[in-house]
Amino acid sequence: MLSIASSELIQIFRNRLVLITSLIMPVAVCVYFVAQHETFAAIGSLGYIAAVVMFTVAAFGLYATAVTTLASRRQNLFLKRLRSTAASDTGIIAGLLLPVVVLAVVQVTAILTALAVVAGKPANVALLVVATLATLAMMIGLALATAGLTNSPEHAQVTTLPVTLGVIAVATWVGITGTEDLAWLKRLLPGGAATQLTVNAWNGGVAVTDSLLLLAPTLAWVAIAVNLATRLFRWEPRR
Repeated sequence: MLSIASSELIQIFRNRLVLITSLIMPVAVCVYFVAQHETFAAIGSLGYIAAVVMFTVAAFGLYATAVTTLASRRQNLFLKRLRSTAASDTGIIAGLLLPVVVLAVVQVTAILTALAVVAGKPANVALLVVATLATLAMMIGLALATAGLTNSPEHAQVTTLPVTLGVIAVATWVGITGTEDLAWLKRLLPGGAATQLTVNAWNGGVAVTDSLLLLAPTLAWVAIAVNLATRLFRWEPRR
């Protein structure tokens, strides 16, 4: 797995399109949000900024990059060749996705740390970590499912748009308006409960037990995505 991961990391830094998608673009957007944190905090809250930053990295840096990577490796038959080695299917997928996951974790950590430095620390760091990990797990599951429907790296630019734009739109909607109205709808949408959990973790004022209940919808999306991935994911191109 580690040998696959190290090789994949080299490929990421050699591919300009992936590098822009996974690193430059999400970081640029997040830096803007952090730099203008007073303006965006007035619109929503600091928790809203944290949620948008997290989902921007998760959607572009993790989800879209993972789908593009898996589609590319399928198209050039690299996935098929790996399956002829001693590596297990789980080890192959984990090796291919480990670099983008690590990069996403590093980016989220660095940007949220910068936000904490300029705007003040979150109320509950441990809860924020839980929210981040749950969000990344959901996006990995959705990436595996979407990769099953994606024929090529170019096709990934189309197939990833609904989820990428959708989760950021949900995070923005929930982060700004809260969940006093349409609470169940907002929490059941992908990213809605994770956004509220992030807002609670950063802003405080909500009991931890109440916040942890928000993990249920997010983990349900993880389960749904993994189930779809097992049905849709392909190791070889369609003929």
